[in-house]
Amino acid sequence: MTPAVPLLLLGLVDSAFSGFRAYAGRDARIRKHRSTLRAAGRGLAVGAVLLLAPALTAALLLLTAADRARTYDTLAAGALGYAVPLAGYAAAVLLSLAAYFTLPFRAATLAMVIGLGPLTLLRPLAVATACLGTLRTGGGPAALLVGAVAGAAVLCVEPLVHRRWYREVR
Repeated sequence: MTPAVPLLLLGLVDSAFSGFRAYAGRDARIRKHRSTLRAAGRGLAVGAVLLLAPALTAALLLLTAADRARTYDTLAAGALGYAVPLAGYAAAVLLSLAAYFTLPFRAATLAMVIGLGPLTLLRPLAVATACLGTLRTGGGPAALLVGAVAGAAVLCVEPLVHRRWYREVR
């Protein structure tokens, strides 16, 4: 299996969370499960469209390469280097989410404040570290380009969803 598939899935999950974050705190209603799901769906849809950019970038690199097999191997090596820092970041987020959903209310709130809050702020740093990971594994400039385009795509989901649907507080 190509390393792009897990990265795509991770990007789509991140996009759904970005849609939720764009909506969070914008609605004072008590029962807002439908709105939360709608926000996550909007993030997922925007992320799916934006993640076409790195896929097209990789496809263009492969189509214009003199040695497609070597370019594919370089991109695959870069994808592995990109995935390692993101896997660590995703594990920390999953641990915080598990604490939030399993602990009593006060402890869950603490897990949210000391876990998910700072981790959200560290997303751009995690993406930058992932981009550097492409170079550590021999991905080269081509993999760095695809990684940078992918990173920009996932980091743009939340602002785009917020600007399009959640600019005003209800």
